[in-house]
Amino acid sequence: MEFWLWIIIGILALIIVALFIKIYLLQKAAKEIEEAFADRLKTETNTLIDISTGDKYMRRLAEAINVQLRKLRTERHRFQQGDIELKNAVTNISHDLRTPLTAIGGYLDLLEQEENSESVKRYIDIIRNRVEIMNQLTEELFRFSVIVTTKDNLVIEEVAVNSVLEESIAAFYTALNMRNIIPDIHMPSEPVVRKLDKAALSRVFSNVLSNVIKYSDGDLDITLSESGEIIFTNTASGLNEVQVSKLFDRFYTVEAARKSTGLGLAIARTLIEQMDGVISARYQEGRLSITIKF
Repeated sequence: MEFWLWIIIGILALIIVALFIKIYLLQKAAKEIEEAFADRLKTETNTLIDISTGDKYMRRLAEAINVQLRKLRTERHRFQQGDIELKNAVTNISHDLRTPLTAIGGYLDLLEQEENSESVKRYIDIIRNRVEIMNQLTEELFRFSVIVTTKDNLVIEEVAVNSVLEESIAAFYTALNMRNIIPDIHMPSEPVVRKLDKAALSRVFSNVLSNVIKYSDGDLDITLSESGEIIFTNTASGLNEVQVSKLFDRFYTVEAARKSTGLGLAIARTLIEQMDGVISARYQEGRLSITIKF
């Protein structure tokens, strides 16, 4: 009797060991699938998920995921191709518009040198104003198409955010002064250093400050924290929550900014995201806050 008891215990022990091995292999296969899936999403590769286990259920799961990966890869390629074609079209249109706009500007200069009535002068001023807006839009279109296609050209290095922000504010001193805006600035005494592209960061600050000039009622608070968060806050009674929620959309403008191309903050968001940062806008009690985090 004792002999058979030991046999039963031995058999149960073998079953338990076999189950532990089975569970281990299933866990290993699940981890392989998890890691391979994460890798395939991040990298552009044609390699599909392969696992070491021979378990038919896990292999069936891997194959089902591979089917979806093939579909996702096809859609990604289609999107990338369409995106590239759109950006190239925008670049070509921007180039094509420059020549006739330059010619129109030249003829307007000649017209202004002639003797004209007050009505003619007024019409010429209107035309020149519209040409300047089109020139600005064309230039912004070109810059935007370049920016969204040159992520790999960013020069990432250690940058003192304080220094770049100070330079940007100084560059806008005259424009702010013309709007009677005296910025209230708060920065830490120690450098806030982040790995960024200095030229891109300067462009971001310039575009945000340009936005302030468009919408501010005459005030501006700028705060840079040691954590790398920059907040631009100003009273903007001409805006509302719906408009603020669309500020980063391409080509979106509001009535208060008729000469705006609607690309400034879209460019800023693109550059910030390329540098692994985040930008957001909030409107509360008549005040607009644009927050940038690196």
